Amino acid sequence: MKWLQRLEINIGANNINKLKKSTVVIIGLGGVGGHALESIVRSGIGNVVIIDKDVVDITNLNRQLISMHSNIGEYKTDVAKKRILDINPDCNVKCFNIFLDKSNIDLLFNEKADFIIDACDKVTTKIEIMKECIKNNIPLISSMGMGNRLDPTMIEIIDIKKTSYDPIAKVIRKKIKDYNIKQKITVVCSREKPFKTIDKIPGSNSLVPSTAGILCASLVINSILKKH
Repeated sequence: MKWLQRLEINIGANNINKLKKSTVVIIGLGGVGGHALESIVRSGIGNVVIIDKDVVDITNLNRQLISMHSNIGEYKTDVAKKRILDINPDCNVKCFNIFLDKSNIDLLFNEKADFIIDACDKVTTKIEIMKECIKNNIPLISSMGMGNRLDPTMIEIIDIKKTSYDPIAKVIRKKIKDYNIKQKITVVCSREKPFKTIDKIPGSNSLVPSTAGILCASLVINSILKKH
């Protein structure tokens, strides 16, 4: 594929084929998930499954890659699929326009995924994804909270048991302890202490979630290349 020739210089034709045959599932197409998806697709992943129920909102414009004034009100999955195929027309894209929860989570494991990126917002869904990925032996990276932070250099890939300052990670750490989960759970998380806001809506910017998304994609790509 000529459009991937610069990447082929870095990793070789055999690895390009490995990426082309791989399947990555991305749950949530917001600030983190949208940038993760972009990097995954531009790295030549040949099969992508995207899951999100939301539509593009005007408040997404400051940080979410797929959001434009021209697509406000459209389903994020539809917008993302159009963008993916404009980058790589040969990419096999499967969309699920749903809120993922315990009642429908089994659909994830019908996709024979090589990796799952969890960029959703709901803690209960995150925990279910973690439990099922462990049960089915599917590699996972889960994004913790990226709101109310400004420093992208404080973001890292880490075991959830070693996280600090993140309210979402704190809740999940307790839950996995309650479930007696011993396995390592890989997350992308910030060491930056979130600042407090007047209302309950978290502040956001284009710097922090985008970095988290690219880090997720980096782990996925490098993990797939190291397999076999």
